[in-house]
Amino acid sequence: MARVLGIDPGLRNMGWGVIDVDGPRIRHVANGVIHSEGADLAVRLLSLHRGLTEVMVRYAPHTAAVEQTFVNKDGAGTLKLGQARGIAMLVPAQGGLTVGEYAPNKVKKTVVGVGHADKGQVAHMVKLQLPGVELAGPDATDALAIAICHAHHGGASGLAEALQKALV
Repeated sequence: MARVLGIDPGLRNMGWGVIDVDGPRIRHVANGVIHSEGADLAVRLLSLHRGLTEVMVRYAPHTAAVEQTFVNKDGAGTLKLGQARGIAMLVPAQGGLTVGEYAPNKVKKTVVGVGHADKGQVAHMVKLQLPGVELAGPDATDALAIAICHAHHGGASGLAEALQKALV
C-alpha cells in the first residue's frame, strides 16, 4: 500500500489531499486547505511551509504530487504562485519523497475523462472515486484529484500497472 499526498498550490489557500492506494483500490484518508497568514509575502510562505509540514508529519505519505503552474497575463501573480508551488514541492522533498508534477488538463483528463472539465465535474468524479468523502473546499478537491492522477500515472503501489493489465 502507498499513501499519496496531492497538493494544489496557492498563495492564499493551499489545498491538500491524502489517499491510500492498494493495487487498483484507492481510499480517502484526509483533505483540507492551508490558509496562509500575514501580510508579508515571506511570512505567508512560512505559514504555508509550516502547515504543509504538519500535514506531512500527521499523515506520513510515501509520495507526493503537485499541479503544474500555468502562466497567465499577470506576471507578478504567476511569480507569487510559483513561490507557493516551490513550498509545495520543497516540503515533501524535505521529507525524502519523490514529487510528481501534472498539468491541470492531465489531472482533469485522468479524473473526469476530459481535459477541460469544470470544477463541478472534477468534484463529482472525486466523490465517485472516493465514496463518503467530505470535501473541505475546491482547493482540497483539486488536491485529491492530483493525488488520484498521481496514483494512476505515478505508479503508486501498482495501481498504474493494474490498470494497464485491465486494459490489455
